[in-house]
Amino acid sequence: MFQSSLKRSYLFILTFIIFTLFPLNAFAAEAASKIDTGDTTWMFVATAIVIFMHMPGLALFYGGLVSDRNVVSTMMHSFVSLLIVTIVWFLWGYTLSFGSDIGGFIGGLDYLGFKDVGSEAAFGTLTIPHSLFAIFQCAFAAITVAIISGGIAGRISFPAWSIFCVLWITFIYAPMAHWVWGGGWLFKLGELDFAGGTVVHILSGVSALTAAVVIGPRFEHLKKDHAPHNIVLFLIGAATLWFGWFGFNAGSALGANGLTSLVFVNTQIAAAAGGLGWLIIEWNIRKRPTLVGAATGAIAGLVGITPAAGFVTYPSALIIGVLSAPVCYFGINFVKARFKYDDTLDAFGVHGIGGIWGAIATGIFATKSVNPAGNNGLLYGNPEQLFHQLIGVITAIVLATLGTYIILKAISLVTPLRVSKEEELMGLDLSFHEEPAYNSEVPSYPVYSEIEAYKEANQGKG
Repeated sequence: MFQSSLKRSYLFILTFIIFTLFPLNAFAAEAASKIDTGDTTWMFVATAIVIFMHMPGLALFYGGLVSDRNVVSTMMHSFVSLLIVTIVWFLWGYTLSFGSDIGGFIGGLDYLGFKDVGSEAAFGTLTIPHSLFAIFQCAFAAITVAIISGGIAGRISFPAWSIFCVLWITFIYAPMAHWVWGGGWLFKLGELDFAGGTVVHILSGVSALTAAVVIGPRFEHLKKDHAPHNIVLFLIGAATLWFGWFGFNAGSALGANGLTSLVFVNTQIAAAAGGLGWLIIEWNIRKRPTLVGAATGAIAGLVGITPAAGFVTYPSALIIGVLSAPVCYFGINFVKARFKYDDTLDAFGVHGIGGIWGAIATGIFATKSVNPAGNNGLLYGNPEQLFHQLIGVITAIVLATLGTYIILKAISLVTPLRVSKEEELMGLDLSFHEEPAYNSEVPSYPVYSEIEAYKEANQGKG
C-alpha cells in the first residue's frame, strides 16, 4: 500500500516536472533559436571588415593623397576618430541613435552605457546578438567622422578635431541615424537608405565642405599643385576601401541570405562601373588615363550604390555606378574650381555629391521585386518615393551644414580651429606631432635645424 502510494507520488512529481519545465525549456530553445549562427558569423566578419576599412584603409587612402609633410597628421585624424567615437558610441551615441523613439527625433536612454545590450537577439526580426548589431553600427559612425577629416587635412588643429569628433557624433550623426534607421520620422516617411547614402556620405561630405569653408583654405591652396605624394599608398588604401565596402554594404543586410548576395554583387558592379566611367571621362578630357582617377571613380561608384545596394537590380547598379563617375568628376573638377573652396581631399566631391546622387537614384531605381521590405521607385510606378528621397537629401544637407557650422564656432571659443601659418607650412607631422612619416632625407622635409629654430622662436607662446 505504502509502495503503491509512493509510486503514485513519484509519477505525479515526475509528470509535474515534465509538464512544468518542458515549456520553459521549449521557450529557452525558442529564444536561443532566434540567434542564427550563420548570420552571426557573417556579421562578425562584416564588422571587422568595416573597421579594417577605416583603419588602415581610409588612413592609407588619405595619407597617400596629402603632402609628405602631413601623412602622420592625416592618419592620426582617422585613427583618433575610431578611438573617440567608440567610447562616445558606448556611452551615449548608440542609445541616441537606436533607443526607443522619442517623437520621431531622437532615441531614448534605454541603452545608455550599453545597458541591456547583451548577447540576446537584437530587436525586431534580427537574428544576431544585440551587442554585435551595436558595434557594427559603431564602425559606421566612426568612419563617417573620419571621412570629414579629408576636407580639412593639413590645417585643422588636433585639439579642435578631437572635440569635433565628440560633438559631431552626438548632435549630427546620432539624430540622423535615428531619423533614418532608428525608427525616426524619415524612416516612417519611407525614405530608403540601405547602407548610408544620407546618414554616412551626405552628412560627412557636406560637413567636410562646411568645415573647409569655416576654417578657410590652406595658405598655398591656389599657389601650388597639390599632387598626391604617394600614389602607391593611395592605391593600397583605395583597394582596402573597396574590400571593406563589402562589409559595409553587404553587412547592412544584417544576415547571410539572398539579399546579402544581391548587395555584394551590386557593390562590385557599381565600383567597376564607376572606375571605368571615370577613366573614359578622363581619357577624353585630359587625353590620358590615371591611376588616381580610376581609383577615385571606383570609390565614387561605391558611394553611389551605398543607399541603393539592397533595393535595386544588377542593371540598375551598373547605371548608378557608371553615372557616379561624371557626377563626382564634375563636382571635383568644375564646381570646386568655380567656387575655389579648399576641400583638401575631395570629401565633398566624392562623398557629398556621390551620396546625393545615390540617394536620388534609389528613388528612381528601387524595386520591391528584389527586396519586399523596400519600396518601388519612380521607374516602377511610384514617383512619391523620389520625393521622399529628396526630403532625406535636403534634411541631411541642412543638418550637416548648420550643425557643423555651430559646432565649429563653439569649438573656436575654447581652442583655435586651425594651426598657425608657420606650423602649416612646415607640416603638421613635425610641427605638432614631431613624428615624420619618412626620414629627414626626403627633399620636401625641412631640416631639423629649421624645426629647432621654430621651437625656439615660439617658446613660451600659447
